[in-house]
Amino acid sequence: MTAKRIPRWLVPPGVDTALTYERAWLWPDVRAGLVLTALLIPAGMGYAEVAGLPPETGLYATIVPLLVYAVFGPSKILVIGPDSALAPIIAAAILPLAVGDESRAVALAGLLAIMVGVVLLAGGVLRLGFVTDLLSKPIRVGYLNAIALIVLISQVPKLLGFSVEGDSLLDEVGAIFAGIAGGEIQPLAVAFGVGCLVVILGLTWLKSPVPGVLAAVVVATALVWILGLAEDLPVVGALPGGLPTPALAGLEWSDVADLALPALGIALIAFADTAVLSRTFAARRGETVDGSKEMAALGVSNIATGFLSGFPMCGSSSRTPVAEQAGAKTQFTGVVGAVLLIAFMLLVPGLTAHLPAAALAAVVIVAASRLIDVKGFIRLVRMDRVDALLSASAFLGVLVFGVLEGIGVAIGLSLLAFVIRSWRPYRAELGRVEGLRGYHDLSRYPEGERIPGVVIVRFDAPLFFANGDLFDAFVRSRVKDAGPGIRTVILAAEPITDIDTTAIDELVELDDYLASRGIRLVIAEMKDPVVDVLREYGLRDRFPPERFAPTVGAAVDDVTGTLRGDLDGTKWDDDDGDDVGGER
Repeated sequence: MTAKRIPRWLVPPGVDTALTYERAWLWPDVRAGLVLTALLIPAGMGYAEVAGLPPETGLYATIVPLLVYAVFGPSKILVIGPDSALAPIIAAAILPLAVGDESRAVALAGLLAIMVGVVLLAGGVLRLGFVTDLLSKPIRVGYLNAIALIVLISQVPKLLGFSVEGDSLLDEVGAIFAGIAGGEIQPLAVAFGVGCLVVILGLTWLKSPVPGVLAAVVVATALVWILGLAEDLPVVGALPGGLPTPALAGLEWSDVADLALPALGIALIAFADTAVLSRTFAARRGETVDGSKEMAALGVSNIATGFLSGFPMCGSSSRTPVAEQAGAKTQFTGVVGAVLLIAFMLLVPGLTAHLPAAALAAVVIVAASRLIDVKGFIRLVRMDRVDALLSASAFLGVLVFGVLEGIGVAIGLSLLAFVIRSWRPYRAELGRVEGLRGYHDLSRYPEGERIPGVVIVRFDAPLFFANGDLFDAFVRSRVKDAGPGIRTVILAAEPITDIDTTAIDELVELDDYLASRGIRLVIAEMKDPVVDVLREYGLRDRFPPERFAPTVGAAVDDVTGTLRGDLDGTKWDDDDGDDVGGER
Protein backbone atom coordinates (compact mmCIF):
# COMPACT_ATOMS: atom_id res chain seq x y z
CA MET A 1 0.00 0.00 0.00
CA THR A 2 1.47 3.40 -0.94
CA ALA A 3 1.39 6.45 1.27
CA LYS A 4 -1.22 8.05 -0.98
CA ARG A 5 -3.64 5.20 -0.29
CA ILE A 6 -3.33 5.49 3.49
CA PRO A 7 -6.19 7.48 5.05
CA ARG A 8 -4.99 10.95 5.95
CA TRP A 9 -5.95 10.61 9.60
CA LEU A 10 -3.71 7.54 9.97
CA VAL A 11 -0.58 9.35 8.79
CA PRO A 12 1.35 11.05 11.65
CA PRO A 13 1.72 14.79 10.99
CA GLY A 14 5.51 14.55 10.87
CA VAL A 15 5.38 11.80 8.25
CA ASP A 16 2.93 13.84 6.21
CA THR A 17 5.31 16.82 6.40
CA ALA A 18 8.23 14.63 5.32
CA LEU A 19 6.31 13.34 2.32
CA THR A 20 5.60 16.90 1.18
CA TYR A 21 8.90 18.46 2.32
CA GLU A 22 10.31 21.16 0.03
CA ARG A 23 14.04 21.59 -0.61
CA ALA A 24 13.77 25.33 0.06
CA TRP A 25 12.87 24.59 3.68
CA LEU A 26 16.04 22.63 4.47
CA TRP A 27 18.52 25.44 5.18
CA PRO A 28 16.05 27.56 7.20
CA ASP A 29 15.26 24.51 9.33
CA VAL A 30 18.95 23.66 9.82
CA ARG A 31 19.84 27.26 10.63
CA ALA A 32 16.98 27.52 13.12
CA GLY A 33 18.07 24.23 14.68
CA LEU A 34 21.59 25.55 15.17
CA VAL A 35 20.32 28.70 16.88
CA LEU A 36 17.80 26.74 18.95
CA THR A 37 20.45 24.36 20.28
CA ALA A 38 22.25 27.24 21.95
CA LEU A 39 19.19 27.68 24.18
CA LEU A 40 18.27 24.04 24.62
CA ILE A 41 21.41 23.17 26.58
CA PRO A 42 21.32 25.82 29.35
CA ALA A 43 17.52 25.84 29.55
CA GLY A 44 17.27 22.07 29.87
CA MET A 45 19.99 21.89 32.52
CA GLY A 46 18.58 24.85 34.44
CA TYR A 47 15.02 23.53 34.61
CA ALA A 48 16.31 20.11 35.68
CA GLU A 49 17.99 21.74 38.67
CA VAL A 50 14.79 23.62 39.53
CA ALA A 51 13.00 20.25 39.46
CA GLY A 52 15.59 18.86 41.88
CA LEU A 53 17.14 16.56 39.29
CA PRO A 54 20.63 16.11 37.81
CA PRO A 55 21.35 18.57 34.94
CA GLU A 56 21.71 15.83 32.32
CA THR A 57 18.08 14.77 32.80
CA GLY A 58 17.06 18.16 31.44
CA LEU A 59 18.88 17.34 28.21
CA TYR A 60 17.29 13.88 28.09
CA ALA A 61 13.89 15.56 28.58
CA THR A 62 14.74 17.76 25.61
CA ILE A 63 16.20 15.27 23.13
CA VAL A 64 13.55 12.56 23.33
CA PRO A 65 10.44 14.82 23.17
CA LEU A 66 11.85 16.80 20.23
CA LEU A 67 12.33 13.62 18.20
CA VAL A 68 8.97 12.12 19.14
CA TYR A 69 7.04 15.34 18.62
CA ALA A 70 8.65 15.76 15.20
CA VAL A 71 6.75 12.61 14.18
CA PHE A 72 3.44 12.98 16.04
CA GLY A 73 3.13 16.73 16.69
CA PRO A 74 0.55 18.65 14.62
CA SER A 75 2.34 22.01 14.97
CA LYS A 76 5.16 22.71 12.54
CA ILE A 77 6.75 25.37 14.72
CA LEU A 78 6.21 24.35 18.34
CA VAL A 79 9.29 23.50 20.43
CA ILE A 80 8.64 21.30 23.46
CA GLY A 81 10.84 20.49 26.41
CA PRO A 82 11.44 21.29 30.10
CA ASP A 83 9.59 24.37 31.28
CA SER A 84 9.85 26.74 34.22
CA ALA A 85 6.11 26.47 34.91
CA LEU A 86 6.32 22.71 35.48
CA ALA A 87 9.71 22.34 37.19
CA PRO A 88 8.60 23.51 40.68
CA ILE A 89 5.57 21.20 40.55
CA ILE A 90 7.79 18.26 39.62
CA ALA A 91 10.09 19.05 42.53
CA ALA A 92 7.16 19.31 44.94
CA ALA A 93 5.86 15.93 43.77
CA ILE A 94 9.02 13.81 43.68
CA LEU A 95 11.49 15.20 46.22
CA PRO A 96 9.48 14.26 49.33
CA LEU A 97 9.27 10.70 47.99
CA ALA A 98 12.93 10.54 46.96
CA VAL A 99 14.19 11.49 50.47
CA GLY A 100 17.58 12.61 49.17
CA ASP A 101 18.21 9.65 46.84
CA GLU A 102 19.14 11.13 43.43
CA SER A 103 18.63 7.91 41.45
CA ARG A 104 15.21 7.43 43.03
CA ALA A 105 14.33 11.04 42.21
CA VAL A 106 15.18 10.37 38.54
CA ALA A 107 13.06 7.20 38.56
CA LEU A 108 10.12 9.02 40.16
CA ALA A 109 10.41 11.85 37.62
CA GLY A 110 10.34 9.30 34.80
CA LEU A 111 7.28 7.59 36.28
CA LEU A 112 5.59 10.98 36.69
CA ALA A 113 6.27 11.79 33.02
CA ILE A 114 4.78 8.46 31.94
CA MET A 115 1.67 9.03 34.05
CA VAL A 116 1.30 12.57 32.71
CA GLY A 117 1.71 11.21 29.19
CA VAL A 118 -0.95 8.55 29.71
CA VAL A 119 -3.40 11.16 30.97
CA LEU A 120 -2.70 13.43 28.00
CA LEU A 121 -2.85 10.60 25.46
CA ALA A 122 -6.17 9.40 26.86
CA GLY A 123 -7.48 12.96 26.84
CA GLY A 124 -6.43 13.39 23.22
CA VAL A 125 -8.10 10.14 22.16
CA LEU A 126 -11.28 11.05 24.03
CA ARG A 127 -11.11 14.66 22.77
CA LEU A 128 -11.10 16.16 26.26
CA GLY A 129 -9.21 19.34 25.45
CA PHE A 130 -12.01 21.42 26.95
CA VAL A 131 -10.86 20.51 30.48
CA THR A 132 -8.16 23.15 30.22
CA ASP A 133 -10.95 25.71 30.56
CA LEU A 134 -10.67 25.00 34.30
CA LEU A 135 -7.48 27.04 34.19
CA SER A 136 -9.12 30.38 33.50
CA LYS A 137 -7.07 33.48 32.76
CA PRO A 138 -7.20 34.82 36.35
CA ILE A 139 -5.94 31.50 37.70
CA ARG A 140 -3.19 31.30 35.09
CA VAL A 141 -2.01 34.85 35.83
CA GLY A 142 -1.88 34.24 39.57
CA TYR A 143 -0.35 30.80 39.23
CA LEU A 144 2.41 31.93 36.85
CA ASN A 145 3.25 34.94 39.01
CA ALA A 146 3.62 32.65 42.02
CA ILE A 147 5.67 30.11 40.06
CA ALA A 148 7.96 32.89 38.87
CA LEU A 149 8.49 34.12 42.44
CA ILE A 150 9.22 30.57 43.67
CA VAL A 151 11.76 29.97 40.90
CA LEU A 152 13.40 33.36 41.42
CA ILE A 153 13.81 32.76 45.15
CA SER A 154 15.20 29.26 44.54
CA GLN A 155 17.92 30.65 42.25
CA VAL A 156 19.08 33.50 44.51
CA PRO A 157 21.43 31.30 46.61
CA LYS A 158 23.07 29.87 43.48
CA LEU A 159 23.51 33.37 42.13
CA LEU A 160 25.25 34.32 45.39
CA GLY A 161 27.44 31.21 45.51
CA PHE A 162 25.92 29.16 48.33
CA SER A 163 23.11 26.68 48.88
CA VAL A 164 20.14 26.53 51.27
CA GLU A 165 17.51 24.03 52.32
CA GLY A 166 13.99 24.63 53.52
CA ASP A 167 10.71 22.77 53.90
CA SER A 168 8.71 25.79 52.75
CA LEU A 169 9.14 28.98 50.81
CA LEU A 170 9.28 30.95 54.06
CA ASP A 171 12.00 28.65 55.39
CA GLU A 172 13.97 29.08 52.19
CA VAL A 173 13.73 32.87 52.35
CA GLY A 174 14.86 32.79 55.97
CA ALA A 175 17.80 30.56 55.06
CA ILE A 176 18.82 32.96 52.29
CA PHE A 177 18.91 35.92 54.68
CA ALA A 178 20.78 33.81 57.22
CA GLY A 179 23.35 32.90 54.57
CA ILE A 180 23.78 36.52 53.57
CA ALA A 181 24.12 37.61 57.20
CA GLY A 182 26.57 34.77 57.85
CA GLY A 183 28.92 35.91 55.13
CA GLU A 184 28.39 32.91 52.84
CA ILE A 185 28.26 35.04 49.68
CA GLN A 186 31.02 34.26 47.20
CA PRO A 187 31.96 37.49 45.37
CA LEU A 188 33.33 35.57 42.36
CA ALA A 189 30.05 33.69 41.91
CA VAL A 190 28.11 36.95 42.26
CA ALA A 191 30.32 38.56 39.61
CA PHE A 192 29.62 35.75 37.14
CA GLY A 193 25.91 35.64 37.95
CA VAL A 194 25.31 39.38 37.73
CA GLY A 195 27.53 39.61 34.67
CA CYS A 196 25.47 36.95 32.90
CA LEU A 197 22.26 38.77 33.82
CA VAL A 198 23.65 41.98 32.34
CA VAL A 199 24.73 40.21 29.14
CA ILE A 200 21.40 38.39 28.67
CA LEU A 201 19.22 41.41 29.38
CA GLY A 202 21.49 43.80 27.51
CA LEU A 203 21.60 41.77 24.30
CA THR A 204 17.85 41.23 24.54
CA TRP A 205 17.27 44.97 24.92
CA LEU A 206 19.58 45.66 21.97
CA LYS A 207 17.74 43.00 19.92
CA SER A 208 21.04 41.35 19.12
CA PRO A 209 21.02 38.56 16.52
CA VAL A 210 23.20 36.61 18.98
CA PRO A 211 20.98 35.15 21.75
CA GLY A 212 21.91 36.64 25.11
CA VAL A 213 21.70 33.24 26.82
CA LEU A 214 24.19 31.76 24.35
CA ALA A 215 26.62 34.66 24.74
CA ALA A 216 26.43 34.62 28.55
CA VAL A 217 26.93 30.87 28.90
CA VAL A 218 29.75 30.66 26.36
CA VAL A 219 31.65 33.65 27.77
CA ALA A 220 31.23 32.51 31.40
CA THR A 221 32.38 28.97 30.57
CA ALA A 222 35.35 30.24 28.58
CA LEU A 223 36.48 32.58 31.36
CA VAL A 224 36.33 29.84 33.99
CA TRP A 225 38.34 27.53 31.73
CA ILE A 226 40.95 30.09 30.67
CA LEU A 227 41.44 31.54 34.16
CA GLY A 228 41.32 28.15 35.91
CA LEU A 229 38.51 29.14 38.27
CA ALA A 230 36.66 25.82 38.42
CA GLU A 231 38.01 25.18 41.92
CA ASP A 232 37.15 28.66 43.18
CA LEU A 233 33.37 28.76 42.63
CA PRO A 234 30.47 26.31 42.24
CA VAL A 235 30.24 24.83 38.73
CA VAL A 236 27.69 22.56 37.08
CA GLY A 237 30.25 19.81 36.53
CA ALA A 238 30.86 17.45 33.63
CA LEU A 239 27.85 15.60 32.28
CA PRO A 240 27.86 11.83 31.97
CA GLY A 241 28.53 10.80 28.39
CA GLY A 242 26.13 8.62 26.43
CA LEU A 243 22.52 8.58 25.31
CA PRO A 244 19.35 8.57 27.42
CA THR A 245 18.66 5.18 28.97
CA PRO A 246 15.82 3.74 31.10
CA ALA A 247 16.11 4.63 34.79
CA LEU A 248 12.95 3.32 36.42
CA ALA A 249 14.49 0.86 38.87
CA GLY A 250 13.22 0.67 42.43
CA LEU A 251 9.70 1.93 41.82
CA GLU A 252 6.69 0.52 43.65
CA TRP A 253 2.94 0.59 43.06
CA SER A 254 2.58 2.92 46.00
CA ASP A 255 4.58 5.49 44.02
CA VAL A 256 1.88 5.44 41.35
CA ALA A 257 -0.75 6.27 43.94
CA ASP A 258 1.39 9.03 45.45
CA LEU A 259 1.95 10.65 42.05
CA ALA A 260 -1.60 10.32 40.72
CA LEU A 261 -2.82 13.76 41.78
CA PRO A 262 0.39 15.58 40.72
CA ALA A 263 0.20 13.81 37.34
CA LEU A 264 -3.34 15.08 36.76
CA GLY A 265 -2.39 18.62 37.74
CA ILE A 266 0.76 18.66 35.60
CA ALA A 267 -1.14 17.20 32.63
CA LEU A 268 -3.74 19.94 32.88
CA ILE A 269 -1.17 22.73 33.13
CA ALA A 270 1.12 21.24 30.46
CA PHE A 271 -1.65 20.99 27.91
CA ALA A 272 -3.12 24.39 28.74
CA ASP A 273 0.24 26.07 28.17
CA THR A 274 1.00 24.00 25.06
CA ALA A 275 -2.42 24.47 23.49
CA VAL A 276 -2.35 28.26 23.86
CA LEU A 277 1.20 28.43 22.50
CA SER A 278 0.47 26.08 19.61
CA ARG A 279 -2.68 27.93 18.53
CA THR A 280 -0.96 31.30 18.76
CA PHE A 281 1.96 30.40 16.52
CA ALA A 282 -0.20 28.42 14.11
CA ALA A 283 -2.46 31.46 13.67
CA ARG A 284 0.57 33.60 12.80
CA ARG A 285 1.40 31.18 10.00
CA GLY A 286 -2.17 30.96 8.73
CA GLU A 287 -2.47 27.35 9.94
CA THR A 288 -4.77 25.50 12.30
CA VAL A 289 -3.88 22.91 14.93
CA ASP A 290 -6.22 20.19 16.16
CA GLY A 291 -6.28 20.44 19.96
CA SER A 292 -6.93 16.74 20.48
CA LYS A 293 -4.00 15.78 18.25
CA GLU A 294 -1.84 18.26 20.14
CA MET A 295 -2.87 16.70 23.43
CA ALA A 296 -2.15 13.18 22.18
CA ALA A 297 1.24 14.15 20.71
CA LEU A 298 2.26 15.80 23.97
CA GLY A 299 1.17 12.64 25.77
CA VAL A 300 3.26 10.34 23.56
CA SER A 301 6.26 12.66 23.98
CA ASN A 302 5.95 12.58 27.77
CA ILE A 303 5.64 8.80 27.83
CA ALA A 304 8.74 8.42 25.68
CA THR A 305 10.88 10.75 27.78
CA GLY A 306 9.63 9.11 30.98
CA PHE A 307 11.01 5.77 29.86
CA LEU A 308 14.36 7.38 29.00
CA SER A 309 15.41 9.27 32.15
CA GLY A 310 13.40 12.40 31.44
CA PHE A 311 10.66 14.24 33.32
CA PRO A 312 7.35 15.95 32.40
CA MET A 313 7.59 18.71 29.82
CA CYS A 314 5.39 20.86 27.60
CA GLY A 315 5.52 23.55 24.92
CA SER A 316 8.20 26.16 25.50
CA SER A 317 7.16 29.81 25.39
CA SER A 318 10.82 30.92 25.31
CA ARG A 319 12.34 28.55 22.74
CA THR A 320 9.42 28.44 20.29
CA PRO A 321 9.73 32.18 19.45
CA VAL A 322 13.47 31.70 18.93
CA ALA A 323 12.84 28.93 16.42
CA GLU A 324 10.26 31.05 14.63
CA GLN A 325 12.49 34.13 14.50
CA ALA A 326 15.36 31.99 13.19
CA GLY A 327 13.20 31.00 10.21
CA ALA A 328 12.01 27.49 11.15
CA LYS A 329 9.65 25.97 8.60
CA THR A 330 8.87 22.50 9.95
CA GLN A 331 9.40 20.04 12.78
CA PHE A 332 12.80 19.25 11.26
CA THR A 333 14.13 22.20 13.28
CA GLY A 334 13.52 20.20 16.44
CA VAL A 335 15.20 17.15 14.93
CA VAL A 336 18.30 19.22 14.17
CA GLY A 337 18.35 20.52 17.74
CA ALA A 338 17.99 17.01 19.18
CA VAL A 339 20.78 15.61 16.97
CA LEU A 340 23.14 18.43 17.98
CA LEU A 341 22.34 17.79 21.65
CA ILE A 342 23.17 14.12 21.18
CA ALA A 343 26.47 15.10 19.56
CA PHE A 344 27.20 17.43 22.49
CA MET A 345 26.60 14.69 25.05
CA LEU A 346 28.63 12.12 23.12
CA LEU A 347 31.57 14.29 22.08
CA VAL A 348 32.04 17.13 24.56
CA PRO A 349 30.07 16.47 27.78
CA GLY A 350 33.01 17.78 29.81
CA LEU A 351 32.41 21.38 28.68
CA THR A 352 29.92 21.91 31.49
CA ALA A 353 32.67 21.22 34.02
CA HIS A 354 33.57 24.90 33.55
CA LEU A 355 30.02 26.29 33.50
CA PRO A 356 29.43 28.39 36.67
CA ALA A 357 26.32 27.45 38.61
CA ALA A 358 25.68 31.18 38.99
CA ALA A 359 25.55 31.56 35.19
CA LEU A 360 22.95 28.81 34.97
CA ALA A 361 21.01 30.50 37.76
CA ALA A 362 21.04 33.72 35.72
CA VAL A 363 19.57 31.86 32.74
CA VAL A 364 16.75 30.47 34.89
CA ILE A 365 16.10 33.83 36.57
CA VAL A 366 15.66 35.58 33.23
CA ALA A 367 13.34 32.84 31.99
CA ALA A 368 11.28 32.92 35.19
CA SER A 369 11.01 36.70 35.15
CA ARG A 370 9.24 36.47 31.81
CA LEU A 371 6.43 34.60 33.53
CA ILE A 372 5.64 37.60 35.72
CA ASP A 373 2.57 39.46 34.51
CA VAL A 374 1.92 42.43 36.76
CA LYS A 375 0.13 44.32 33.99
CA GLY A 376 -2.21 41.38 33.49
CA PHE A 377 -3.17 41.42 37.15
CA ILE A 378 -3.71 45.19 37.10
CA ARG A 379 -6.01 44.77 34.09
CA LEU A 380 -8.00 42.18 36.03
CA VAL A 381 -8.38 44.63 38.93
CA ARG A 382 -9.69 47.28 36.56
CA MET A 383 -12.00 44.97 34.63
CA ASP A 384 -13.39 42.54 37.19
CA ARG A 385 -12.69 42.55 40.93
CA VAL A 386 -13.88 38.95 41.28
CA ASP A 387 -11.39 37.77 38.65
CA ALA A 388 -8.68 39.79 40.37
CA LEU A 389 -9.56 38.10 43.67
CA LEU A 390 -9.36 34.68 42.00
CA SER A 391 -5.96 35.56 40.58
CA ALA A 392 -4.72 36.71 43.97
CA SER A 393 -6.07 33.52 45.58
CA ALA A 394 -4.16 31.41 43.05
CA PHE A 395 -1.01 33.43 43.76
CA LEU A 396 -1.28 33.17 47.53
CA GLY A 397 -2.52 29.58 47.40
CA VAL A 398 0.54 28.43 45.48
CA LEU A 399 2.88 30.31 47.82
CA VAL A 400 1.21 29.23 51.06
CA PHE A 401 -0.09 25.71 50.38
CA GLY A 402 2.17 24.55 47.57
CA VAL A 403 1.90 24.48 43.81
CA LEU A 404 -0.65 21.71 43.30
CA GLU A 405 -2.69 22.51 46.39
CA GLY A 406 -2.75 26.19 45.50
CA ILE A 407 -3.99 25.48 41.98
CA GLY A 408 -6.66 23.19 43.39
CA VAL A 409 -7.84 25.92 45.76
CA ALA A 410 -7.93 28.45 42.92
CA ILE A 411 -9.91 26.13 40.63
CA GLY A 412 -12.36 25.45 43.45
CA LEU A 413 -12.81 29.17 44.06
CA SER A 414 -13.24 29.76 40.33
CA LEU A 415 -16.05 27.21 40.14
CA LEU A 416 -17.60 28.73 43.26
CA ALA A 417 -17.46 32.18 41.66
CA PHE A 418 -19.22 30.78 38.59
CA VAL A 419 -21.98 29.34 40.75
CA ILE A 420 -22.34 32.62 42.66
CA ARG A 421 -22.56 34.62 39.45
CA SER A 422 -25.21 32.27 38.10
CA TRP A 423 -26.95 32.21 41.48
CA ARG A 424 -27.27 35.98 41.60
CA PRO A 425 -27.14 37.12 37.96
CA TYR A 426 -28.03 40.50 36.57
CA ARG A 427 -31.79 41.06 36.54
CA ALA A 428 -33.70 43.84 34.86
CA GLU A 429 -37.15 45.21 34.21
CA LEU A 430 -37.41 46.42 30.64
CA GLY A 431 -39.40 49.32 29.26
CA ARG A 432 -39.95 51.45 26.18
CA VAL A 433 -37.68 54.40 25.45
CA GLU A 434 -39.23 56.99 23.13
CA GLY A 435 -37.70 56.82 19.65
CA LEU A 436 -35.32 53.97 20.50
CA ARG A 437 -35.75 50.51 19.08
CA GLY A 438 -35.95 47.59 21.47
CA TYR A 439 -36.94 47.38 25.12
CA HIS A 440 -34.36 48.50 27.62
CA ASP A 441 -33.27 48.23 31.23
CA LEU A 442 -35.26 50.88 33.11
CA SER A 443 -32.48 51.24 35.69
CA ARG A 444 -30.17 52.47 32.91
CA TYR A 445 -32.80 54.49 31.09
CA PRO A 446 -34.68 56.55 33.70
CA GLU A 447 -36.63 58.22 30.90
CA GLY A 448 -38.06 54.85 29.89
CA GLU A 449 -41.57 53.79 30.80
CA ARG A 450 -43.56 50.65 31.33
CA ILE A 451 -46.10 49.47 28.81
CA PRO A 452 -49.52 50.02 30.41
CA GLY A 453 -50.72 46.77 31.97
CA VAL A 454 -47.45 44.96 31.13
CA VAL A 455 -44.30 44.07 33.09
CA ILE A 456 -41.28 42.94 31.03
CA VAL A 457 -38.50 41.16 32.95
CA ARG A 458 -35.13 39.71 31.99
CA PHE A 459 -33.02 37.22 33.96
CA ASP A 460 -29.46 36.90 32.64
CA ALA A 461 -28.55 33.30 33.50
CA PRO A 462 -29.69 29.71 33.08
CA LEU A 463 -32.37 28.75 35.58
CA PHE A 464 -31.22 26.06 38.00
CA PHE A 465 -31.74 24.89 41.55
CA ALA A 466 -29.66 27.69 43.11
CA ASN A 467 -31.38 30.66 41.45
CA GLY A 468 -34.93 29.47 40.77
CA ASP A 469 -36.27 30.99 43.98
CA LEU A 470 -34.43 34.26 43.26
CA PHE A 471 -36.04 34.39 39.80
CA ASP A 472 -39.50 33.79 41.27
CA ALA A 473 -38.99 36.47 43.93
CA PHE A 474 -37.68 38.99 41.39
CA VAL A 475 -40.68 38.66 39.09
CA ARG A 476 -43.12 38.91 41.99
CA SER A 477 -41.39 42.05 43.27
CA ARG A 478 -41.59 43.71 39.84
CA VAL A 479 -45.29 42.94 39.59
CA LYS A 480 -45.88 44.31 43.10
CA ASP A 481 -43.93 47.50 42.37
CA ALA A 482 -45.90 48.04 39.15
CA GLY A 483 -49.11 48.34 41.14
CA PRO A 484 -52.64 47.31 40.15
CA GLY A 485 -53.74 46.93 36.57
CA ILE A 486 -51.03 44.53 35.44
CA ARG A 487 -52.49 41.86 33.15
CA THR A 488 -49.39 40.45 31.43
CA VAL A 489 -45.85 39.56 32.41
CA ILE A 490 -43.44 39.08 29.50
CA LEU A 491 -40.29 37.12 30.24
CA ALA A 492 -37.41 38.08 27.92
CA ALA A 493 -35.96 34.56 27.99
CA GLU A 494 -33.12 34.76 25.49
CA PRO A 495 -30.38 34.71 28.20
CA ILE A 496 -31.95 31.60 29.76
CA THR A 497 -29.96 28.87 28.03
CA ASP A 498 -31.07 26.00 30.27
CA ILE A 499 -33.54 25.12 32.99
CA ASP A 500 -33.36 22.23 35.43
CA THR A 501 -36.19 20.39 37.18
CA THR A 502 -36.01 22.46 40.37
CA ALA A 503 -36.24 25.70 38.40
CA ILE A 504 -39.13 24.30 36.36
CA ASP A 505 -41.05 23.79 39.59
CA GLU A 506 -40.32 27.42 40.51
CA LEU A 507 -41.59 28.52 37.08
CA VAL A 508 -44.81 26.57 37.56
CA GLU A 509 -45.31 28.10 41.01
CA LEU A 510 -44.75 31.56 39.56
CA ASP A 511 -47.24 30.88 36.77
CA ASP A 512 -49.83 29.75 39.35
CA TYR A 513 -49.16 32.84 41.47
CA LEU A 514 -49.65 35.17 38.50
CA ALA A 515 -52.72 33.32 37.24
CA SER A 516 -54.36 33.62 40.68
CA ARG A 517 -54.11 37.38 40.22
CA GLY A 518 -55.43 37.40 36.69
CA ILE A 519 -51.98 37.89 35.15
CA ARG A 520 -50.85 35.94 32.10
CA LEU A 521 -47.19 34.91 31.73
CA VAL A 522 -45.79 35.14 28.18
CA ILE A 523 -42.33 33.80 27.35
CA ALA A 524 -40.46 35.62 24.57
CA GLU A 525 -37.34 34.55 22.66
CA MET A 526 -36.84 31.31 24.57
CA LYS A 527 -34.45 29.01 22.70
CA ASP A 528 -35.96 25.88 21.18
CA PRO A 529 -33.88 23.42 23.26
CA VAL A 530 -35.16 25.06 26.45
CA VAL A 531 -38.73 24.95 25.15
CA ASP A 532 -38.18 21.25 24.48
CA VAL A 533 -37.17 20.77 28.11
CA LEU A 534 -40.46 22.30 29.27
CA ARG A 535 -42.40 20.01 26.95
CA GLU A 536 -40.46 16.93 28.03
CA TYR A 537 -41.30 17.80 31.60
CA GLY A 538 -45.00 17.52 30.72
CA LEU A 539 -45.82 21.22 30.48
CA ARG A 540 -47.09 21.24 26.91
CA ASP A 541 -50.65 21.97 28.05
CA ARG A 542 -49.62 24.59 30.60
CA PHE A 543 -47.41 26.43 28.10
CA PRO A 544 -49.03 25.99 24.67
CA PRO A 545 -47.49 27.65 21.58
CA GLU A 546 -49.60 30.80 21.98
CA ARG A 547 -47.80 31.56 25.26
CA PHE A 548 -44.48 31.82 23.44
CA ALA A 549 -43.47 34.82 21.33
CA PRO A 550 -40.57 35.10 18.87
CA THR A 551 -39.54 38.51 20.22
CA VAL A 552 -40.42 40.83 23.06
CA GLY A 553 -41.69 43.33 20.51
CA ALA A 554 -44.05 40.74 19.02
CA ALA A 555 -45.34 39.90 22.50
CA VAL A 556 -45.97 43.59 23.27
CA ASP A 557 -47.69 44.11 19.91
CA ASP A 558 -49.93 41.13 20.60
CA VAL A 559 -50.83 42.32 24.09
CA THR A 560 -51.48 45.95 23.13
CA GLY A 561 -53.03 45.20 19.75
CA THR A 562 -51.03 48.04 18.18
CA LEU A 563 -47.66 48.60 16.51
CA ARG A 564 -45.09 51.07 17.77
CA GLY A 565 -45.41 54.42 16.07
CA ASP A 566 -42.46 56.25 17.59
CA LEU A 567 -39.64 54.71 15.50
CA ASP A 568 -39.94 56.41 12.11
CA GLY A 569 -36.58 57.92 11.16
CA THR A 570 -34.92 56.72 14.34
CA LYS A 571 -31.87 54.52 14.62
CA TRP A 572 -31.02 51.27 16.32
CA ASP A 573 -29.29 51.48 19.66
CA ASP A 574 -26.25 49.24 19.23
CA ASP A 575 -24.13 50.52 22.08
CA ASP A 576 -25.55 49.42 25.37
CA GLY A 577 -26.31 45.78 24.71
CA ASP A 578 -29.79 46.06 26.20
CA ASP A 579 -31.77 45.69 23.00
CA VAL A 580 -34.25 42.87 23.13
CA GLY A 581 -36.10 41.78 20.06
CA GLY A 582 -36.51 43.24 16.61
CA GLU A 583 -39.63 45.32 17.09
CA ARG A 584 -41.53 46.72 14.18
